[in-house]
Amino acid sequence: MHELSDEQFDALITRAMDELPQQYIKGLKNVAIVMADEPNEHQRSKLQLRGDQLLLGLYEGVPLTHRGGNESGILPDKISLFKYPILAVTYSEQSLFEQIKRTLWHEIAHYYGLDHPRIHELEQKNR
Repeated sequence: MHELSDEQFDALITRAMDELPQQYIKGLKNVAIVMADEPNEHQRSKLQLRGDQLLLGLYEGVPLTHRGGNESGILPDKISLFKYPILAVTYSEQSLFEQIKRTLWHEIAHYYGLDHPRIHELEQKNR
C-alpha cells in the first residue's frame, strides 16, 4: 500500500464514521476517537503484544455495560486507530477504507460492551 498522510487517514476515519449506523455514533458519549502511527509501548505492554503482532485499533475505557452511573470526572474513553498496521493488511484504497470502517465499528462495539465472540458473530452475519 502507498504512503498515506495523517490528513488522508483522518479523512477516511471521518468518512467511515459517516457511513456507520448513526444511532451507534450518536450514542458515543465522552469518547475520543484518535489516530496514531502504531500502538505505544504502554498499549503494547498492557495487551502483552509480541513484536510480530499487529494491532489495528484499540478501545480503552469502561464499556457501557460495566458502568454504574458514577463515572463523572473520569477521563474520556478512547478509540485509537493505528495507521501503519492498517496499511500493512490492506492492498488497495478500497480495502484500506473497508478496514478502517471495520476496525472503527469493532472498537465502537467494545464501547457498547460487546466481546470478541459476539463481534465476530455479528460480522459473519453481515457478510
